[in-house]
Amino acid sequence: MQFITRRQFIPLFLSLLFLHSTLSLSWASAAPAHSSGVILLYHHVSDDTPRSTSITPAKFAEHLDYINQHFTVVPLNKLINAAKGQGQVPDNALAITFDDGYENILQNGHPLIKKYGFPYTIFINPQVIGKQANQLDWQQVKAMQNEGVTFANHTLDHLHLLEKLPGEQESDWLERVWQNITEAETILQQHTGQSLKYLAYPFGEYNQTLATKLTNNGYTAFGQHSGGVGTFSDMAAIPRFPAAGRYANLSTLKTKMASLAMPVSKVSLSNPQQDKRELGDDVVIMLDKNGAADVRLSQLACYYQGDTLETSTTENQFTFTLTATLPVGRSRVNCTAPSNSANGRFYWYSMPFFVATEEGKYPD
Repeated sequence: MQFITRRQFIPLFLSLLFLHSTLSLSWASAAPAHSSGVILLYHHVSDDTPRSTSITPAKFAEHLDYINQHFTVVPLNKLINAAKGQGQVPDNALAITFDDGYENILQNGHPLIKKYGFPYTIFINPQVIGKQANQLDWQQVKAMQNEGVTFANHTLDHLHLLEKLPGEQESDWLERVWQNITEAETILQQHTGQSLKYLAYPFGEYNQTLATKLTNNGYTAFGQHSGGVGTFSDMAAIPRFPAAGRYANLSTLKTKMASLAMPVSKVSLSNPQQDKRELGDDVVIMLDKNGAADVRLSQLACYYQGDTLETSTTENQFTFTLTATLPVGRSRVNCTAPSNSANGRFYWYSMPFFVATEEGKYPD
């Protein structure tokens, strides 16, 4: 047997140390330039509620089993804080949310989630808690909170935030909806002892005026459009992947769960509320220079209602052309591009559009 002498060991140790440092640097340089996580959105967990917003208990159990095997479920506030530069989350971070305080979440969903010990958040309408037959009551809210569930603001009564009353001016509209939001936050704090200042927009609907108001008053707001969450996300319009109804298919949801936040620094169209049903101009999405280095823009694709859109790219930006007439209600463009460093993962960006009827109403 041949032994290594002290004289031989020191150069060997230094060589191994150098190799370790080189590999570590290589791994670090291969990682995306910014951290990302994903938020899932559910409503009902039931076999007999509206299919568009429901997932069956059996399918939900399938989701949770897959998540348990492949992702690290983190509290919503931990993911949001990391996106704001306050702390870190694992590369496979995922947060679970529900909109509306349905009792079937407690009856059918909570026991399944509790099995894995996952944290999750429910956005509720305080004015209907304990008053509608299908809703949780405050005693149930408190019991769930004691078991680690977080509750946050979904407005008092699930109104369409963009609808104006007859003859209502912009300033009066903003004052009315703002009062609704802040009253809901006050009631939440009274019953839960917490005021996260997290708002989930009912129906995912918002405009730039409301988003600015929320930001200026310390709120973080969540939409219903798709995409990962990261350093460059708009904290007044955080995307969440719908995971119920026609989006509950795990074979397609797997890719979304693994998605990365597109490093968007600026967009040419910032207001999702549209007065006209045609965009007119192309939409330009500018990316952070450092973040864009990991986005394979040569394979960018943008989609709208099943159709592939015409796109163009430069080093740090992409443009899509939408010639289709926007429907009344909600629609969105989704754009994806592979990561250069994370094999099989895609950067994802979604731009929502909200169009009212001629009477100024928004459909449910």
